[in-house]
Amino acid sequence: MAEHFHLNTPLLESVSMSRQTGTAVYLKMENSQPSGSFKIRGIGHMCRQLATQSKGVVCSSGGNAGMAAAYVARKMGVPATIVVPSSSPQMVIQKLREQGAAVQIVGKVWDDANAEALRLAETEGLTYVPPFDHPLLWQGHASVISEVAASLGTSVKPGAVVVSVGGGGLLCGVVQGLKDAGWADVPIVAMETVGADCFNAAVKAGRRVTLDDITSEAKCLGAKTVCQRAFEYSQCSELTIISELVTDQQALRAVETFLDEERVLVEMACGAALAAVYSGVICRLQDEGRLPSPLGPLLMIVCGGSSVNMEQLTYLRNKLRT
Repeated sequence: MAEHFHLNTPLLESVSMSRQTGTAVYLKMENSQPSGSFKIRGIGHMCRQLATQSKGVVCSSGGNAGMAAAYVARKMGVPATIVVPSSSPQMVIQKLREQGAAVQIVGKVWDDANAEALRLAETEGLTYVPPFDHPLLWQGHASVISEVAASLGTSVKPGAVVVSVGGGGLLCGVVQGLKDAGWADVPIVAMETVGADCFNAAVKAGRRVTLDDITSEAKCLGAKTVCQRAFEYSQCSELTIISELVTDQQALRAVETFLDEERVLVEMACGAALAAVYSGVICRLQDEGRLPSPLGPLLMIVCGGSSVNMEQLTYLRNKLRT
């Protein structure tokens, strides 16, 4: 078996984003992972630890975690059952089946699908692979930062890291990776869309809160409660984590601009992070004194996404522009 299921993804400098922010912007292209997103890092790591002798894996996911679990299971030769909510795009369900996974559609949101996945793990004796809330996942995701550190070398330290937050798994991995690299003082800008903002709601309330519903079109950011570890990090005085929101329209505009400028199509959940540059969030944070001016190189985690194609993009344009 290969040492990893994930690739060491390209780290590219964006000339247009650098011009817009007045600092070098580096893109960590997680969209080029075999499963389409960063999720394969953590899920691959977890399955390698837990699922080698497994009867099969079960994962609850409206998209990227399911794709990663299905891909890894196929490579390991174990069966995969992916439980998705009814809000998942048809193209994702089709892609999961192409990877050889059995797909079950349960409930309206991820939380419903997750309850069924836990039940299947219990009754069928399957290995449960959570999409974001597990230390092995965070350990795997931390590799995204160790690769960046190896690429940039010890003399170059990011001025800030920009990530999208759904359930908080990538955020936890990035924090761990920054600590491992000796970069724990690097600020993190945590981006969400309005209507899928469980992390921002927790930061504002000073405690974890559960959203009533996911109303954003960035369905892959759609966890109603952020994981405990991500919330704890937000309260930690040694870390600087800045929680920011953009609208669905701003996230969509970021997706379109990124497609035009970098020739890469990513999903809305990833657009939330890109909007930190395209909607001027980074410059505003500098004006407010919450990020330094001048700023060292900005690291954007382009988390990717398997639930977007031209048809989906057209649908989102029509829905969000009316």
